[in-house]
Amino acid sequence: MSTAQTFAATPGVLQPVIAGVLAAIVGYASTFPLLLAGYAAAGASPAQAESGLFAICLAVGALNIVASWRLRVPLSFAWSTPGAAFLLTVGAPAGGYPAVVGAFLMTAALIVLAGLWRPFARAVAAIPGSIANAMLAGILLTLCLAPLRAVAELPTLALPIVLSWAVALRFARRYAVPIAVAVTAAILALTADVATGSVAAGWPTLVPVLPVFTVDAFIRISLPLFIVTMASQNLPGLAVMQANGYAVRPAPQFVATGAASAGVALFGAHTVNLAAITAAICAGPEAHPDPARRWAAPVAAGWTYVALGLLAGLAAGFIAASPPVLIQAVAGLALLSSLGASLGNALADEEQHLPAVVTFVTAASGITVLGVGAAFWGVVAGIALLLLHRPRPVRAAPPEPSE
Repeated sequence: MSTAQTFAATPGVLQPVIAGVLAAIVGYASTFPLLLAGYAAAGASPAQAESGLFAICLAVGALNIVASWRLRVPLSFAWSTPGAAFLLTVGAPAGGYPAVVGAFLMTAALIVLAGLWRPFARAVAAIPGSIANAMLAGILLTLCLAPLRAVAELPTLALPIVLSWAVALRFARRYAVPIAVAVTAAILALTADVATGSVAAGWPTLVPVLPVFTVDAFIRISLPLFIVTMASQNLPGLAVMQANGYAVRPAPQFVATGAASAGVALFGAHTVNLAAITAAICAGPEAHPDPARRWAAPVAAGWTYVALGLLAGLAAGFIAASPPVLIQAVAGLALLSSLGASLGNALADEEQHLPAVVTFVTAASGITVLGVGAAFWGVVAGIALLLLHRPRPVRAAPPEPSE
């Protein structure tokens, strides 16, 4: 029996609840290793990474509950998975993690500005989708190679993880990444001493981080993170809602997610945004045949995120005790579908192939010029090439003089 048939056979009251719980579990289990690894790569201590995961779970949960309950619309929120992937590539800037937190706050301010100032929102929307997707694909490429590196370095540990993911794709595609995460946890329980991790398993705590604001962090982190979040999360999230027949005003959602992002940034977390993939579960027919009753799905997802947030300490403990290449391998498996979608969208417009490819290879190169990372230069190169080769308007020939 398919997932849709299972939901269809479920009593109407429980059907959206089950859909929401499923969406939260899939979203959390698929990406929390990536989230914690991204924070660590950007310079967070294990305690700060735990705090960031806990804070963002609480914020995502609260937004899902409050927005859907008040609007009676299945509006779903999540954290920026591509944003977490991006953090894996930038490294710790000058100023350490406080500078990263400052960059998170500046990204939050840009998201709020996109909601309050229409010309700015139009300027963001004017960034060609092919360029934004090509930048994201370039960021994801290195991470998606991690499973191969893990198999080469730790074959006895990595191969079972990759094989479990591949088999699950055949029989339970939606659960492939959570199954790979579960296999990873089992392997770590057998091979790693979790007690040696820097974070003890127990109730998580919120650790405030005093932000430091630098121009370097703004250019290297804030701007690319903002573009990635808007292009790969907020705009697709709105498209999912529209595709399912829900008219959602974008400005209030941008302001709400920007404000939430600013709040969680003070505890070490990155951006909160509209959900895209999990939104399809909560807003689609699988949640309930009646569109007016699907709003209960994000509410259930919100409470599930709050409950899962209480596992942040245990999750951080596992990450701290794990070989980094193994965690990156799981993250790479989780991002393969995102890489495929980004590449497909980047090359969808035949006239923009070359600018998109230039953006992709530049973003994937990992270069740093003038202290600015490859993701930013990829967007600059792609847009510049696009403008340079824009077809010139053909002027009409002047009319011939009449005799």
